[in-house]
Amino acid sequence: MATDDPRLLEIREKVEAGQRLSFDDGLALYATNDLFALGEMANLVRERYNGNFAYYNVNTHINPTNVCVYKCDFCAFRADLNEDRAYTMGESEIKERAEQAHARGATELHIVGGLHHKLPFQYYVDVVRWVKEAAPEIHVKAYTAVEYEWFRKIERGSNLRDILQRLLDAGLGSLPGGGAEIFHPEVRDQICGAKASTETWLDVHRTAHELGLHSNATMLYGHIERPEHRIDHMIRLRELQDETGGFQTFIPLAFHPDNSRMDDIPKPSGVMDLKTMAISRLMLDNFPHIKAYWIMLGIKTAQVALSFGADDLDGTVVHEKIYHEAGAETPEEMTIDEIRRLIVEAGRVPIERDTLYHRIERDGARWWPGEHIDVPALAGVVR
Repeated sequence: MATDDPRLLEIREKVEAGQRLSFDDGLALYATNDLFALGEMANLVRERYNGNFAYYNVNTHINPTNVCVYKCDFCAFRADLNEDRAYTMGESEIKERAEQAHARGATELHIVGGLHHKLPFQYYVDVVRWVKEAAPEIHVKAYTAVEYEWFRKIERGSNLRDILQRLLDAGLGSLPGGGAEIFHPEVRDQICGAKASTETWLDVHRTAHELGLHSNATMLYGHIERPEHRIDHMIRLRELQDETGGFQTFIPLAFHPDNSRMDDIPKPSGVMDLKTMAISRLMLDNFPHIKAYWIMLGIKTAQVALSFGADDLDGTVVHEKIYHEAGAETPEEMTIDEIRRLIVEAGRVPIERDTLYHRIERDGARWWPGEHIDVPALAGVVR
Protein backbone atom coordinates (compact mmCIF):
# COMPACT_ATOMS: atom_id res chain seq x y z
CA MET A 1 0.00 0.00 0.00
CA ALA A 2 1.54 3.26 -1.13
CA THR A 3 0.94 5.58 1.82
CA ASP A 4 3.14 7.42 4.29
CA ASP A 5 0.36 7.76 6.88
CA PRO A 6 1.67 5.82 9.90
CA ARG A 7 -1.85 5.38 11.30
CA LEU A 8 -3.06 3.75 8.08
CA LEU A 9 -0.01 1.50 8.05
CA GLU A 10 -0.86 0.33 11.58
CA ILE A 11 -4.43 -0.40 10.55
CA ARG A 12 -3.23 -2.18 7.42
CA GLU A 13 -1.17 -4.54 9.61
CA LYS A 14 -4.27 -5.38 11.64
CA VAL A 15 -6.34 -5.93 8.48
CA GLU A 16 -3.72 -8.25 6.99
CA ALA A 17 -3.61 -10.22 10.25
CA GLY A 18 -7.41 -10.52 10.40
CA GLN A 19 -7.57 -8.56 13.64
CA ARG A 20 -10.64 -6.60 14.72
CA LEU A 21 -10.53 -2.83 14.24
CA SER A 22 -11.36 -0.54 17.15
CA PHE A 23 -13.57 2.54 17.41
CA ASP A 24 -10.47 4.73 17.14
CA ASP A 25 -9.34 2.79 14.08
CA GLY A 26 -12.69 3.55 12.47
CA LEU A 27 -12.34 7.26 13.17
CA ALA A 28 -8.84 7.21 11.69
CA LEU A 29 -10.21 5.62 8.53
CA TYR A 30 -12.81 8.38 8.17
CA ALA A 31 -10.14 11.03 8.83
CA THR A 32 -7.88 9.95 5.96
CA ASN A 33 -8.13 11.44 2.48
CA ASP A 34 -6.31 8.47 0.97
CA LEU A 35 -9.31 6.91 -0.72
CA PHE A 36 -7.19 4.44 -2.68
CA ALA A 37 -5.52 3.08 0.46
CA LEU A 38 -8.98 2.59 2.00
CA GLY A 39 -10.18 0.84 -1.13
CA GLU A 40 -7.16 -1.43 -1.23
CA MET A 41 -7.65 -2.56 2.38
CA ALA A 42 -11.39 -3.07 1.92
CA ASN A 43 -10.81 -5.01 -1.27
CA LEU A 44 -8.36 -7.29 0.53
CA VAL A 45 -11.08 -8.17 3.06
CA ARG A 46 -13.76 -8.39 0.38
CA GLU A 47 -11.76 -10.95 -1.62
CA ARG A 48 -10.79 -12.82 1.53
CA TYR A 49 -14.50 -13.37 2.24
CA ASN A 50 -16.02 -13.62 -1.24
CA GLY A 51 -13.22 -14.19 -3.73
CA ASN A 52 -13.92 -12.59 -7.09
CA PHE A 53 -17.68 -13.17 -6.95
CA ALA A 54 -20.29 -10.42 -7.00
CA TYR A 55 -23.87 -11.33 -6.17
CA TYR A 56 -27.26 -10.15 -7.38
CA ASN A 57 -30.83 -11.40 -7.19
CA VAL A 58 -34.07 -11.05 -9.11
CA ASN A 59 -36.50 -9.28 -6.83
CA THR A 60 -39.53 -7.01 -6.72
CA HIS A 61 -40.58 -4.46 -4.12
CA ILE A 62 -44.05 -4.09 -2.66
CA ASN A 63 -44.87 -1.10 -0.46
CA PRO A 64 -48.40 -1.99 0.74
CA THR A 65 -49.23 1.49 2.05
CA ASN A 66 -47.59 4.88 2.31
CA VAL A 67 -49.86 6.08 5.12
CA CYS A 68 -47.73 6.47 8.25
CA VAL A 69 -48.23 7.78 11.77
CA TYR A 70 -44.61 8.88 12.02
CA LYS A 71 -43.14 11.98 10.39
CA CYS A 72 -39.42 11.30 10.17
CA ASP A 73 -37.54 14.33 8.89
CA PHE A 74 -35.66 12.40 6.22
CA CYS A 75 -38.69 10.56 4.76
CA ALA A 76 -40.29 11.62 1.47
CA PHE A 77 -42.40 8.46 1.09
CA ARG A 78 -44.97 8.81 3.88
CA ALA A 79 -48.41 10.37 3.49
CA ASP A 80 -51.20 11.44 5.81
CA LEU A 81 -54.40 9.41 5.61
CA ASN A 82 -56.37 12.14 3.80
CA GLU A 83 -53.71 13.18 1.29
CA ASP A 84 -54.47 12.65 -2.36
CA ARG A 85 -51.29 10.61 -2.74
CA ALA A 86 -52.15 8.25 0.14
CA TYR A 87 -52.82 4.64 -0.84
CA THR A 88 -53.29 1.14 0.60
CA MET A 89 -53.06 -1.97 -1.55
CA GLY A 90 -55.74 -4.65 -1.31
CA GLU A 91 -55.71 -8.41 -1.78
CA SER A 92 -56.16 -8.42 -5.57
CA GLU A 93 -53.41 -5.86 -6.12
CA ILE A 94 -50.96 -7.67 -3.83
CA LYS A 95 -51.65 -11.00 -5.50
CA GLU A 96 -51.36 -9.48 -8.97
CA ARG A 97 -47.98 -7.99 -8.06
CA ALA A 98 -46.80 -11.35 -6.70
CA GLU A 99 -47.98 -13.20 -9.81
CA GLN A 100 -46.22 -10.68 -12.05
CA ALA A 101 -43.01 -11.07 -10.04
CA HIS A 102 -43.19 -14.85 -10.30
CA ALA A 103 -43.85 -14.68 -14.06
CA ARG A 104 -40.70 -12.64 -14.60
CA GLY A 105 -38.59 -15.01 -12.55
CA ALA A 106 -38.29 -13.13 -9.26
CA THR A 107 -37.05 -15.19 -6.32
CA GLU A 108 -37.79 -12.52 -3.68
CA LEU A 109 -40.46 -10.02 -2.72
CA HIS A 110 -39.18 -7.18 -0.54
CA ILE A 111 -42.10 -5.79 1.47
CA VAL A 112 -41.91 -2.61 3.57
CA GLY A 113 -44.24 0.35 3.97
CA GLY A 114 -45.88 2.88 6.25
CA LEU A 115 -47.36 2.40 9.71
CA HIS A 116 -51.05 2.84 8.96
CA HIS A 117 -52.94 3.74 12.13
CA LYS A 118 -56.30 2.53 10.77
CA LEU A 119 -55.16 -0.95 9.72
CA PRO A 120 -55.09 -3.94 12.10
CA PHE A 121 -52.07 -6.18 12.42
CA GLN A 122 -54.02 -8.86 10.56
CA TYR A 123 -53.71 -6.79 7.37
CA TYR A 124 -49.93 -7.10 7.47
CA VAL A 125 -50.20 -10.83 8.14
CA ASP A 126 -52.60 -11.11 5.21
CA VAL A 127 -50.17 -9.31 2.87
CA VAL A 128 -47.62 -12.08 3.46
CA ARG A 129 -50.30 -14.76 3.16
CA TRP A 130 -51.66 -13.28 -0.09
CA VAL A 131 -48.20 -13.31 -1.62
CA LYS A 132 -47.59 -16.94 -0.68
CA GLU A 133 -51.01 -17.94 -2.00
CA ALA A 134 -50.30 -16.28 -5.33
CA ALA A 135 -46.63 -17.30 -5.63
CA PRO A 136 -45.66 -20.02 -3.12
CA GLU A 137 -42.08 -20.34 -4.40
CA ILE A 138 -41.16 -16.70 -3.81
CA HIS A 139 -39.23 -15.82 -0.65
CA VAL A 140 -40.91 -13.08 1.39
CA LYS A 141 -38.52 -10.62 3.02
CA ALA A 142 -40.87 -8.39 4.93
CA TYR A 143 -41.16 -5.50 7.36
CA THR A 144 -38.53 -3.48 9.15
CA ALA A 145 -37.90 -3.53 12.87
CA VAL A 146 -39.83 -0.25 13.13
CA GLU A 147 -42.86 -1.98 11.63
CA TYR A 148 -42.53 -4.91 14.02
CA GLU A 149 -42.51 -2.52 16.97
CA TRP A 150 -45.66 -0.90 15.57
CA PHE A 151 -47.32 -4.31 15.20
CA ARG A 152 -46.60 -5.01 18.85
CA LYS A 153 -48.25 -1.71 19.83
CA ILE A 154 -51.43 -2.23 17.81
CA GLU A 155 -51.74 -5.92 18.66
CA ARG A 156 -52.08 -5.37 22.39
CA GLY A 157 -51.27 -8.39 24.49
CA SER A 158 -48.84 -9.89 21.97
CA ASN A 159 -45.12 -9.88 22.53
CA LEU A 160 -42.54 -9.59 19.79
CA ARG A 161 -41.97 -13.32 19.55
CA ASP A 162 -45.71 -13.89 19.04
CA ILE A 163 -45.82 -11.24 16.31
CA LEU A 164 -42.91 -12.79 14.45
CA GLN A 165 -44.34 -16.28 14.82
CA ARG A 166 -47.68 -15.28 13.30
CA LEU A 167 -45.88 -13.86 10.29
CA LEU A 168 -43.67 -16.93 10.08
CA ASP A 169 -46.79 -19.08 10.00
CA ALA A 170 -48.13 -16.91 7.14
CA GLY A 171 -44.95 -17.41 5.08
CA LEU A 172 -42.37 -14.87 6.24
CA GLY A 173 -38.84 -15.86 5.16
CA SER A 174 -36.50 -13.13 6.45
CA LEU A 175 -36.27 -9.49 7.57
CA PRO A 176 -34.89 -6.48 5.69
CA GLY A 177 -32.58 -4.10 7.51
CA GLY A 178 -34.47 -0.81 7.26
CA GLY A 179 -35.33 1.52 10.10
CA ALA A 180 -31.86 1.45 11.63
CA GLU A 181 -30.98 4.95 10.35
CA ILE A 182 -28.34 6.02 12.93
CA PHE A 183 -28.34 4.38 16.35
CA HIS A 184 -26.63 7.10 18.37
CA PRO A 185 -29.22 9.11 20.36
CA GLU A 186 -27.60 12.44 19.46
CA VAL A 187 -28.76 11.86 15.90
CA ARG A 188 -31.67 9.45 16.23
CA ASP A 189 -33.55 11.74 18.61
CA GLN A 190 -33.36 14.52 16.04
CA ILE A 191 -34.27 12.73 12.82
CA CYS A 192 -36.66 9.98 13.94
CA GLY A 193 -37.06 10.19 17.69
CA ALA A 194 -40.69 9.07 17.70
CA LYS A 195 -40.16 5.66 16.17
CA ALA A 196 -38.53 2.47 17.43
CA SER A 197 -35.50 3.06 19.62
CA THR A 198 -32.06 1.65 18.95
CA GLU A 199 -32.58 -0.96 21.65
CA THR A 200 -35.90 -1.97 20.11
CA TRP A 201 -34.41 -2.26 16.61
CA LEU A 202 -31.65 -4.50 17.91
CA ASP A 203 -34.07 -6.58 19.97
CA VAL A 204 -36.33 -7.21 16.95
CA HIS A 205 -33.40 -8.62 15.01
CA ARG A 206 -32.11 -10.56 18.02
CA THR A 207 -35.52 -12.18 18.47
CA ALA A 208 -35.83 -12.93 14.75
CA HIS A 209 -32.42 -14.61 14.81
CA GLU A 210 -33.44 -16.68 17.83
CA LEU A 211 -36.44 -17.91 15.81
CA GLY A 212 -34.14 -19.00 13.01
CA LEU A 213 -34.76 -16.04 10.69
CA HIS A 214 -31.90 -14.26 8.93
CA SER A 215 -31.93 -10.52 8.44
CA ASN A 216 -30.06 -7.60 6.95
CA ALA A 217 -28.85 -4.37 8.55
CA THR A 218 -28.58 -0.82 7.25
CA MET A 219 -27.19 2.60 8.13
CA LEU A 220 -28.45 5.91 6.71
CA TYR A 221 -25.47 8.25 6.25
CA GLY A 222 -24.76 11.66 4.77
CA HIS A 223 -27.18 13.88 6.72
CA ILE A 224 -26.46 15.37 10.17
CA GLU A 225 -24.44 12.50 11.61
CA ARG A 226 -20.67 12.61 12.15
CA PRO A 227 -18.01 9.89 11.71
CA GLU A 228 -18.19 8.88 15.36
CA HIS A 229 -21.92 8.20 14.99
CA ARG A 230 -21.34 5.95 11.97
CA ILE A 231 -18.61 3.96 13.71
CA ASP A 232 -20.74 3.60 16.84
CA HIS A 233 -23.54 2.26 14.62
CA MET A 234 -21.30 -0.33 12.99
CA ILE A 235 -19.89 -1.51 16.31
CA ARG A 236 -23.37 -2.01 17.80
CA LEU A 237 -24.27 -4.17 14.79
CA ARG A 238 -20.99 -6.06 15.07
CA GLU A 239 -21.67 -6.82 18.74
CA LEU A 240 -25.14 -8.23 17.98
CA GLN A 241 -23.70 -10.31 15.15
CA ASP A 242 -21.15 -11.74 17.59
CA GLU A 243 -24.09 -12.73 19.78
CA THR A 244 -26.47 -14.23 17.19
CA GLY A 245 -24.72 -14.67 13.83
CA GLY A 246 -28.04 -13.94 12.13
CA PHE A 247 -27.13 -10.99 9.91
CA GLN A 248 -26.38 -11.73 6.27
CA THR A 249 -25.72 -8.36 4.67
CA PHE A 250 -24.96 -4.78 5.64
CA ILE A 251 -26.23 -2.03 3.36
CA PRO A 252 -24.91 1.54 3.78
CA LEU A 253 -27.74 3.77 2.52
CA ALA A 254 -26.88 7.17 1.08
CA PHE A 255 -29.25 9.90 2.25
CA HIS A 256 -31.50 11.41 -0.45
CA PRO A 257 -32.87 14.77 0.73
CA ASP A 258 -35.37 15.70 -2.00
CA ASN A 259 -39.00 16.18 -0.87
CA SER A 260 -38.06 15.66 2.78
CA ARG A 261 -37.87 18.13 5.65
CA MET A 262 -34.07 17.90 5.36
CA ASP A 263 -33.92 19.03 1.74
CA ASP A 264 -31.40 21.76 2.57
CA ILE A 265 -28.72 19.09 3.08
CA PRO A 266 -26.78 18.07 -0.04
CA LYS A 267 -26.53 14.43 -1.09
CA PRO A 268 -23.38 12.57 -0.01
CA SER A 269 -20.50 12.86 -2.47
CA GLY A 270 -19.06 9.97 -4.42
CA VAL A 271 -16.01 10.09 -2.14
CA MET A 272 -18.22 9.75 0.94
CA ASP A 273 -20.11 6.87 -0.66
CA LEU A 274 -16.95 4.91 -1.44
CA LYS A 275 -15.28 5.77 1.87
CA THR A 276 -18.30 4.57 3.85
CA MET A 277 -18.52 1.39 1.78
CA ALA A 278 -14.86 0.59 2.41
CA ILE A 279 -15.00 1.38 6.13
CA SER A 280 -18.13 -0.77 6.50
CA ARG A 281 -16.29 -3.74 5.05
CA LEU A 282 -13.30 -3.14 7.34
CA MET A 283 -15.28 -2.61 10.56
CA LEU A 284 -17.93 -5.32 10.10
CA ASP A 285 -15.57 -8.27 10.13
CA ASN A 286 -18.33 -10.75 11.04
CA PHE A 287 -20.78 -9.80 8.26
CA PRO A 288 -20.53 -12.14 5.26
CA HIS A 289 -21.68 -9.54 2.74
CA ILE A 290 -21.65 -5.79 2.10
CA LYS A 291 -24.20 -4.51 -0.40
CA ALA A 292 -23.90 -1.57 -2.79
CA TYR A 293 -27.57 -0.70 -3.25
CA TRP A 294 -27.52 0.73 -6.75
CA ILE A 295 -30.91 2.42 -6.35
CA MET A 296 -29.43 4.85 -3.81
CA LEU A 297 -25.78 5.00 -4.84
CA GLY A 298 -26.37 5.30 -8.54
CA ILE A 299 -25.33 2.63 -11.00
CA LYS A 300 -21.82 3.92 -11.67
CA THR A 301 -20.86 4.39 -8.01
CA ALA A 302 -22.29 0.97 -7.14
CA GLN A 303 -20.16 -0.57 -9.86
CA VAL A 304 -16.99 1.06 -8.51
CA ALA A 305 -17.99 -0.04 -4.99
CA LEU A 306 -17.28 -3.64 -6.05
CA SER A 307 -13.61 -2.66 -5.62
CA PHE A 308 -14.24 -0.84 -2.33
CA GLY A 309 -15.54 -3.68 -0.18
CA ALA A 310 -18.96 -4.42 -1.68
CA ASP A 311 -19.70 -7.90 -3.03
CA ASP A 312 -23.43 -7.52 -3.77
CA LEU A 313 -25.41 -5.13 -5.99
CA ASP A 314 -28.88 -6.11 -4.73
CA GLY A 315 -31.19 -7.01 -7.60
CA THR A 316 -33.46 -6.10 -10.45
CA VAL A 317 -35.72 -4.40 -7.82
CA VAL A 318 -38.86 -3.25 -9.79
CA HIS A 319 -41.50 -0.94 -8.25
CA GLU A 320 -39.16 0.72 -5.73
CA LYS A 321 -40.97 3.81 -4.38
CA ILE A 322 -39.39 4.91 -1.11
CA TYR A 323 -36.07 6.23 -2.41
CA HIS A 324 -37.45 7.46 -5.71
CA GLU A 325 -39.88 9.65 -3.77
CA ALA A 326 -36.77 11.12 -2.13
CA GLY A 327 -35.18 12.03 -5.44
CA ALA A 328 -33.29 8.92 -6.52
CA GLU A 329 -32.64 9.36 -10.26
CA THR A 330 -31.79 5.74 -10.97
CA PRO A 331 -34.23 3.61 -12.97
CA GLU A 332 -36.82 1.63 -11.00
CA GLU A 333 -35.46 -1.65 -12.32
CA MET A 334 -32.54 -3.27 -14.14
CA THR A 335 -32.53 -6.41 -16.23
CA ILE A 336 -30.45 -9.46 -15.37
CA ASP A 337 -28.32 -8.82 -18.45
CA GLU A 338 -27.66 -5.22 -17.36
CA ILE A 339 -26.61 -6.25 -13.85
CA ARG A 340 -24.36 -9.04 -15.13
CA ARG A 341 -22.72 -6.65 -17.60
CA LEU A 342 -21.98 -4.13 -14.84
CA ILE A 343 -20.42 -6.85 -12.69
CA VAL A 344 -18.28 -8.22 -15.53
CA GLU A 345 -17.10 -4.69 -16.45
CA ALA A 346 -16.00 -4.29 -12.82
CA GLY A 347 -13.82 -7.40 -13.19
CA ARG A 348 -16.01 -9.64 -11.05
CA VAL A 349 -17.78 -12.94 -11.68
CA PRO A 350 -21.58 -12.50 -11.48
CA ILE A 351 -23.46 -15.00 -9.32
CA GLU A 352 -27.22 -14.98 -9.05
CA ARG A 353 -28.35 -15.77 -5.51
CA ASP A 354 -31.61 -16.10 -3.65
CA THR A 355 -32.34 -14.16 -0.47
CA LEU A 356 -30.50 -16.68 1.72
CA TYR A 357 -27.45 -16.83 -0.57
CA HIS A 358 -28.15 -20.06 -2.36
CA ARG A 359 -26.85 -20.04 -5.92
CA ILE A 360 -29.74 -19.85 -8.41
CA GLU A 361 -29.84 -22.06 -11.47
CA ARG A 362 -32.05 -20.58 -14.16
CA ASP A 363 -33.74 -21.49 -17.41
CA GLY A 364 -35.52 -18.30 -18.44
CA ALA A 365 -38.15 -17.39 -15.86
CA ARG A 366 -37.91 -20.90 -14.35
CA TRP A 367 -35.43 -21.18 -11.49
CA TRP A 368 -34.39 -23.47 -8.68
CA PRO A 369 -31.97 -22.96 -5.77
CA GLY A 370 -28.61 -24.70 -5.77
CA GLU A 371 -26.14 -25.11 -2.93
CA HIS A 372 -25.62 -22.46 -0.27
CA ILE A 373 -22.80 -20.04 -1.05
CA ASP A 374 -20.49 -20.52 1.93
CA VAL A 375 -18.16 -17.82 3.25
CA PRO A 376 -15.60 -19.96 5.10
CA ALA A 377 -13.08 -17.18 5.67
CA LEU A 378 -15.26 -15.64 8.38
CA ALA A 379 -14.44 -18.53 10.67
CA GLY A 380 -10.81 -17.52 10.60
CA VAL A 381 -11.24 -13.89 11.59
CA VAL A 382 -9.44 -13.06 14.82
CA ARG A 383 -11.72 -11.62 17.50
